[in-house]
Amino acid sequence: MTDLRLVKTNFTAGEISPQLLARGDLRAYENGARTLKNVAIHPTGGLTRRQGTYFIDTALGDGRLISFEFNADQTYLLAVTNGKITIYRNGLKLANVDAPWNEAQIKNLTWAQSADTVLLCHPDVPPKKLLRQSDTNWTLSDWRFTKVNMNVQLQPYYKFVDEEITITPSNTFSNITLNASAPVFVPGHVNTYLRIKNKNVMILSYVSSTVVNAFATEFLVDTATTPDWQEQVFSAVRGYPICAAFHQDRLIIGGSRDLPNRLWMSCSGDLWNFNKGTGLDSDAIEFGLFSDQINAIRALFSGRHLQVFTSGAEWIVTGDPLTPVNIQLVRQTRIGSITNRYVPPVDVDGATLFAGRTGRELREFIYADVEQAYQANDLAMIARHFIVNPVDQCFDPLQRILFMPLADGTVAALTIYRTESVFAWCRLETNGAIISIAMIGAVVYLLVKRNNTYFIERFDETILLDAALSGTSQNPTATWSGLNHLNNREVMVIGDGVVLGMKTVVNNQLVLDHSVRSLSVGLPYEHVIEPLPPSVMSTDGSGRAIRLVRAIFRMHETRALKVDTGNGLKQITLHRPGHNEALENFTGDIGIHAFGWTSDNTKPLWRIAQNTPLPCTILGVTMELKVND
Repeated sequence: MTDLRLVKTNFTAGEISPQLLARGDLRAYENGARTLKNVAIHPTGGLTRRQGTYFIDTALGDGRLISFEFNADQTYLLAVTNGKITIYRNGLKLANVDAPWNEAQIKNLTWAQSADTVLLCHPDVPPKKLLRQSDTNWTLSDWRFTKVNMNVQLQPYYKFVDEEITITPSNTFSNITLNASAPVFVPGHVNTYLRIKNKNVMILSYVSSTVVNAFATEFLVDTATTPDWQEQVFSAVRGYPICAAFHQDRLIIGGSRDLPNRLWMSCSGDLWNFNKGTGLDSDAIEFGLFSDQINAIRALFSGRHLQVFTSGAEWIVTGDPLTPVNIQLVRQTRIGSITNRYVPPVDVDGATLFAGRTGRELREFIYADVEQAYQANDLAMIARHFIVNPVDQCFDPLQRILFMPLADGTVAALTIYRTESVFAWCRLETNGAIISIAMIGAVVYLLVKRNNTYFIERFDETILLDAALSGTSQNPTATWSGLNHLNNREVMVIGDGVVLGMKTVVNNQLVLDHSVRSLSVGLPYEHVIEPLPPSVMSTDGSGRAIRLVRAIFRMHETRALKVDTGNGLKQITLHRPGHNEALENFTGDIGIHAFGWTSDNTKPLWRIAQNTPLPCTILGVTMELKVND
């Protein structure tokens, strides 16, 4: 019989896939876990019960959250729902703005911010500009391209039909008739612009598929039949922009419904001027992404270079500065991005993290000096079992955690600390479904669906319950009101710092058995920690019985610990050796004896699971084992 002592000093590999249960040779196995639910993995290696969520407001419905940072002191949360944008600051509702997007369209809504303006794009809806004029005054309007005069807009143009199709104008100015050599017009062309030999005309009325009445806003060159004509790129007929970004003092538009693989760059310093001019350094730029695969643009990101994420590959646009002469477009990797929903790329320490097209990957798009090119490493390789269909993501630089809500309502959380090679996954769950997430200032906000109602909540380290509220009373009271969002729900109650157990909210009120001065109420959640089974390579015990003799947990500022070492979950009393009184915040080692043998080397030897809303932090675990030779 062999005695073994295994020391687990950290959890910096996070929860790993069950497919790696035989890979005891991996560093990820040594530092990983079988199950990590509702915990936060510290970059230094420990685990803590995750923060609770504090209730902010009842949302108007399904949608998504967008961060708006006007300056360091003025940050806002935009909640986009069916037909509305609701603006919050510091958890307070400031304004409601009417919006054109329905629930289905919001899934593919993209945005880009510059100063006091957010540009919002969807390929089926005219692009909008949300302007902050004050905390309570916000306006949503259509994009307006630079005008030379009242009727000449310097917007992008393109010939969507066969190059051989011609147009013949009846006159050179004012009211004219345009005759096409083939059917090209539809009623939707009314009020859109054509450019004939670089001169603009606006279509006034539809006559037939080959004839329209128009107004020449500039003197045309002549009335000769010509194939040199184009129509405005963005319209109800041809669709609208997919996404936008700001890069090197230019507005970059990425793709449209009918031109999904094309980029337009405004004039330098003139964001709404897309006149290509004569190719001067400051003139607008336009080109397509052409290769041997699909390149429908899904997102733009302004980083070290302009990064273009498409459905089939990742590209960069180089040029310092970008000019029509020195611009270069280079494909870097062939991963592709999700196509059924917009998941915004996120910058983490110079790397751009994006959701891969399969919906099972999180890729790190990062420049490698050795190759002088970008790589796209898969950060979800060891946690593929629960990375399924991401719907949103944001990064909290303080906790070093990337939060990625998934289609099933859970959140895949990745702790990242690249300098120490820490990439640790765990799963976050709540009593409901987390729909969207956004980082506003130093606070992470969530849109959560609970019982067919949508809530806006924020992570809060001071309370370890979900959808929670807290309050105080000058005089002790047993009846607490204002709990509308938790009506008829069974909630966990903390009164005067003591866990009082579960109660039911009735008529938006909570009636306690005795009076308290302070109260915290919310939905409980369970955190679970299960280790990987001892490595076969470490124990040399493949197929042999193993017994856990004792597990020693190194705790930090912990108030509750419930452990199963083979005989069911048991609450552990936390006290210093030689003292009988329990401590409010315990830091030190707790040794727990275990009994019984197991021959199933795929099962964990201990398990922590508790919904008590009190702090619990584990820094490391030592296991004393016996192996039957």
